[in-house]
Amino acid sequence: MKVAVVQIAYADGEPLADRRERAAGLVRAQAGADLVLLPELWAPTGFGYRGWAAAAEPLDGPTVAAIAKAARSIGAVVHAGSIIEALPEPGPEGKVLANTSVLLGPDGSRLAVYRKIHRFGFAEGEPSLLEAGREIVVVDLPGGGPRVGLSTCYDLRFPELYRAQVDRGAQVFLVPAAWPRPRVAHWSLLGRARAVENQCVLVAANTGGTHAGYVMGGASQVVSPRGDVLAEAGGGAEILTVEVDLGEVTAYRREFPVLADRRL
Repeated sequence: MKVAVVQIAYADGEPLADRRERAAGLVRAQAGADLVLLPELWAPTGFGYRGWAAAAEPLDGPTVAAIAKAARSIGAVVHAGSIIEALPEPGPEGKVLANTSVLLGPDGSRLAVYRKIHRFGFAEGEPSLLEAGREIVVVDLPGGGPRVGLSTCYDLRFPELYRAQVDRGAQVFLVPAAWPRPRVAHWSLLGRARAVENQCVLVAANTGGTHAGYVMGGASQVVSPRGDVLAEAGGGAEILTVEVDLGEVTAYRREFPVLADRRL
């Protein structure tokens, strides 16, 4: 499976419409890829909390529509990263926004929707503004592709989510993020740990540039089930293109059947 990880970098002054078109163009440039992954909240920015309500949109809004059109143009599965979703009705906490990831098929249709379960901000930012997701999302990619589990950024710090995805058959973890530079070493380490402990491929896309003055960490990566880093980005705009051997997941689980020794 040929994977393209699009690490988008931008400054706070770039208009949303311009960034949306730029991201769609980057997706269109990945012709020949089987799977393309964009970062978390690349359109409304990961730390621009004050602008989230104004930038919120439904699942069929302009951001997802632009990426869906790009997916159709290259015939690839595209993880559109995440948007601030304007929920159709208030959630259990009474909030009307969510951090929502959308996985699109080669025809631009929605294959899966994941709302971020673990909200970052320690009672501010995401916890104060967004509904928490409640569904573990694992889906088979079309055309006999792998079974993938969806998560977002801060979720990486909660290994039980990934073990639950493995219990549902996940072979590949797709992780868009807006992870800041001061803790980027954690981002790299946790992603590799999630791949190793679950014997899964991890495909993770972070952002570069700045979000509301916060410098982002970059360091997008693709990790094998053995923990080998197949590709890793720097801190700025970059695209990683990697041929992933999906057979390695099955082979390594058979060779080193650690998952069969679980007790808890």
